Amino acid sequence: MFRDRAGRLQDGYSRQCPSCEVVLFFAEDSQHPFIKRAMRNARKARKEMREAGAAGLAAPEPRAAQSRSFAGRTRSAGRED
Repeated sequence: MFRDRAGRLQDGYSRQCPSCEVVLFFAEDSQHPFIKRAMRNARKARKEMREAGAAGLAAPEPRAAQSRSFAGRTRSAGRED
Protein backbone atom coordinates (compact mmCIF):
# COMPACT_ATOMS: atom_id res chain seq x y z
CA MET A 1 0.00 0.00 0.00
CA PHE A 2 1.14 3.54 -0.77
CA ARG A 3 -0.39 7.00 -0.90
CA ASP A 4 -1.22 9.08 -3.94
CA ARG A 5 -3.27 12.22 -4.52
CA ALA A 6 -7.02 11.75 -4.89
CA GLY A 7 -7.08 14.12 -7.85
CA ARG A 8 -4.77 11.82 -9.81
CA LEU A 9 -6.51 8.58 -8.90
CA GLN A 10 -9.21 8.43 -11.56
CA ASP A 11 -10.38 5.80 -14.03
CA GLY A 12 -7.50 4.88 -16.34
CA TYR A 13 -4.72 6.10 -14.03
CA SER A 14 -1.59 3.94 -13.78
CA ARG A 15 1.27 4.10 -11.32
CA GLN A 16 4.36 2.08 -10.59
CA CYS A 17 4.49 0.55 -7.10
CA PRO A 18 7.43 2.09 -5.19
CA SER A 19 8.37 -1.17 -3.51
CA CYS A 20 7.92 -3.90 -6.13
CA GLU A 21 8.01 -1.70 -9.29
CA VAL A 22 4.93 -3.38 -10.81
CA VAL A 23 2.73 -1.03 -12.84
CA LEU A 24 -0.77 -0.82 -11.36
CA PHE A 25 -3.76 0.24 -13.46
CA PHE A 26 -6.69 1.83 -11.66
CA ALA A 27 -10.10 1.26 -13.23
CA GLU A 28 -13.61 1.69 -11.87
CA ASP A 29 -14.57 -1.84 -12.91
CA SER A 30 -11.56 -3.58 -11.35
CA GLN A 31 -12.18 -6.86 -9.54
CA HIS A 32 -9.38 -6.33 -7.01
CA PRO A 33 -10.83 -5.20 -3.63
CA PHE A 34 -7.92 -2.87 -2.80
CA ILE A 35 -8.26 -1.09 -6.16
CA LYS A 36 -12.02 -0.75 -5.62
CA ARG A 37 -11.48 0.69 -2.15
CA ALA A 38 -8.82 3.14 -3.40
CA MET A 39 -11.11 4.35 -6.20
CA ARG A 40 -14.05 4.74 -3.79
CA ASN A 41 -11.93 6.66 -1.25
CA ALA A 42 -10.50 8.94 -3.95
CA ARG A 43 -13.98 9.68 -5.30
CA LYS A 44 -15.16 10.53 -1.76
CA ALA A 45 -12.12 12.75 -1.11
CA ARG A 46 -12.62 14.66 -4.39
CA LYS A 47 -16.28 15.24 -3.49
CA GLU A 48 -15.35 16.56 -0.04
CA MET A 49 -12.72 18.88 -1.55
CA ARG A 50 -15.27 20.26 -4.05
CA GLU A 51 -17.81 20.86 -1.27
CA ALA A 52 -15.22 22.55 0.95
CA GLY A 53 -14.14 24.78 -1.92
CA ALA A 54 -17.74 25.73 -2.70
CA ALA A 55 -18.41 26.48 0.98
CA GLY A 56 -15.29 28.64 1.14
CA LEU A 57 -16.39 30.68 -1.86
CA ALA A 58 -19.89 31.16 -0.46
CA ALA A 59 -18.69 32.43 2.94
CA PRO A 60 -17.88 36.17 2.99
CA GLU A 61 -14.46 37.27 4.13
CA PRO A 62 -14.60 39.11 7.47
CA ARG A 63 -11.91 41.68 6.63
CA ALA A 64 -9.59 42.52 3.79
CA ALA A 65 -6.14 41.01 4.17
CA GLN A 66 -3.20 43.33 4.70
CA SER A 67 0.04 43.08 2.83
CA ARG A 68 3.06 41.53 4.51
CA SER A 69 4.88 44.85 4.59
CA PHE A 70 1.97 46.49 6.42
CA ALA A 71 1.19 43.66 8.84
CA GLY A 72 1.95 44.48 12.44
CA ARG A 73 2.25 48.24 11.97
CA THR A 74 0.04 50.52 14.00
CA ARG A 75 -0.84 54.11 13.42
CA SER A 76 0.59 56.51 15.97
CA ALA A 77 -1.50 59.34 17.43
CA GLY A 78 0.92 62.06 16.48
CA ARG A 79 4.33 62.46 14.98
CA GLU A 80 7.03 64.40 16.74
CA ASP A 81 9.66 66.15 14.64
